[in-house]
Amino acid sequence: MPEFHNQLKTLGLREILPYAPFEAMEYHSYIKILLAPKGYHLQIDLQRFELDTATLFFINPHQHFKITNMSTEAAYLIYYNRDFYCIQIHDEEVACDGLLFNNVQNMPQISLQDDSIFQLFASIQEEFRLKDSSQEEMIRTYLKQILIKSVRIWKKQHLNAEILEDKQELEFFRRFTVLVENHYKEKHQVSAYAELMHVAPKTLAHKFKRLKLPSPSEVITERRILEAKRLLAHTPLSAKEIGYYLGYDDPAYFSRIFTQMTGFTTSAFRKKFQEK
Repeated sequence: MPEFHNQLKTLGLREILPYAPFEAMEYHSYIKILLAPKGYHLQIDLQRFELDTATLFFINPHQHFKITNMSTEAAYLIYYNRDFYCIQIHDEEVACDGLLFNNVQNMPQISLQDDSIFQLFASIQEEFRLKDSSQEEMIRTYLKQILIKSVRIWKKQHLNAEILEDKQELEFFRRFTVLVENHYKEKHQVSAYAELMHVAPKTLAHKFKRLKLPSPSEVITERRILEAKRLLAHTPLSAKEIGYYLGYDDPAYFSRIFTQMTGFTTSAFRKKFQEK
């Protein structure tokens, strides 16, 4: 399995072969880009995907994923740590934070309609074979190309025309998404995010309405509930402990919001997930 190490920096490329053992938890702490062919079935966090075309998924560290069905083709997993390439530090280079990663709106994915991304994966494979002194920078360059191309494709596949045509509105949406991902545990009011973005709360709400997006308060609540689902599914924490962790001081209120958002009580949700 090709893997690059230099001090604290790590990047690897794993070929996932049909019918061969694959343990996703080995890569739990890494940033991941998964190229899955048509016919694969996946579960990422609590979402299931049955692919009718080759698809690229962008998976944050500590997100749970597993492959539940394979086709006859191999899948490929790029995994790396922030020391190798930090999208926050290099945000101006690739502008993918809040879109491909840390996107509170959906599971970041793109359908692949040409060979350009496949070729970049192949270029990384070839670079591992060469073992040249400039290997680190070449691999990082290919990784950046994957991210930049993927951002362009993601925008076309996921954003409505109004956001796509207005770069300022896109950047506004992206900034809000990143802020929610960074602060959802301790900041729960729209006014707190409006202050961070130096706008009035009404301006923030108006922009989201004009762009036909869920309201800012809905986005914040959805992110907190998503984390509650993850914790119910993957940890032994009680509903009360999860509520406190996410900033709900009243356990009854947290349980009520969870049921409204999901259609399940916390105990019913945990039982349903564990039965799968």
